[in-house]
Amino acid sequence: MRIPRTALALATATVLCAAPVGPLVVPALAAEPTAAATAATATTPFTAARATLNSDGGYVVTWASTASTVSVTATTGASAVTGVTLGSGAGTGSLTVPAGTLPASSRWYFRLTTDTGGTLTVAERSLGLPDAKNFRDAGGYRTTDGHWVRTGVVYRSGKLSGLTAAEQKVLTDEGITLDVDLRNVSERSEDPDRIPAGVGYKVADVVSLAHGVKFHENAVATLAQALAAGLFNGSGDLGQSIGYPFMVNFVGGDYAFHDTLVGIENNSGATVLHCTAGKDRTGWATAVLLTLLGVPRATVEADFLASNTYTGDPDAVELSWLTSAFDEVTEIYGDFDTYLHKGLMLTDADIAALKAKLLV
Repeated sequence: MRIPRTALALATATVLCAAPVGPLVVPALAAEPTAAATAATATTPFTAARATLNSDGGYVVTWASTASTVSVTATTGASAVTGVTLGSGAGTGSLTVPAGTLPASSRWYFRLTTDTGGTLTVAERSLGLPDAKNFRDAGGYRTTDGHWVRTGVVYRSGKLSGLTAAEQKVLTDEGITLDVDLRNVSERSEDPDRIPAGVGYKVADVVSLAHGVKFHENAVATLAQALAAGLFNGSGDLGQSIGYPFMVNFVGGDYAFHDTLVGIENNSGATVLHCTAGKDRTGWATAVLLTLLGVPRATVEADFLASNTYTGDPDAVELSWLTSAFDEVTEIYGDFDTYLHKGLMLTDADIAALKAKLLV
């Protein structure tokens, strides 16, 4: 997270006197992961799929499967039954949808159906919101055991304070009913979210002091190690090099990420989670969610690095920052599953519910 100056000053002043506490009981974007996708069954024969919106308004849909043939249907919803038949191709192939074929007023989904009946739906990942460029679908990734993360259920974004009425309607059209705000009180006050009526709002402040100034392990050691790692890796932003491991070490962060994941679990509609730029606090929250669901580490990293493309800033994030957060998980908890249970206070039932909701 890009720590605001006031929060950074507070952290610097407090880490020197804070006592550690035990865990709570309770590469460049050369090949972005497959675009947003949902599968109808857990036995889908698709091993990869992607839909890309071209600058001229046309689409390219690509896929890889064990089937002989695949037909493609365009729909205006991930679960829509009817749509526009576009064509078919080999079991592993692609289809070009020329500009003008589909109206530009909707977000289009492409249902891939094999000759054996297996289906998978893909969509352009970005929602194309000019005032929230990093607003994108967090689903559509294949897990290590062959499941797919549902599309249209969780979105990640930067701040939502500049959304126009038309952009807010996009949120409504996508079925978003919960907005989880990871920003601090100053950020929320200066740039309050503009969201449609009927969308719930939940604060999950990563740097909140509501639970005290507590750390799982010696904060001075974490600070020194993070600085050394940042310097060794040639980080372009040492503040970020420090911020990522502290999202794991700081107890307040545990509550924020717990509330985010449980919010997704309990929300009946789609959820958007965001911070200011949608890349650091949101980046770690999304990495945690995808890892919980079984998405491979390389895919999680690619999703994280995609912020360099969507924000238009090639230096928005560095892989070493994300790595340092995962390393802090290992340092404190030994493994990721223990972090979920003892750090983020998730129960087996919470984890099972998230998987049931998000995996197909």
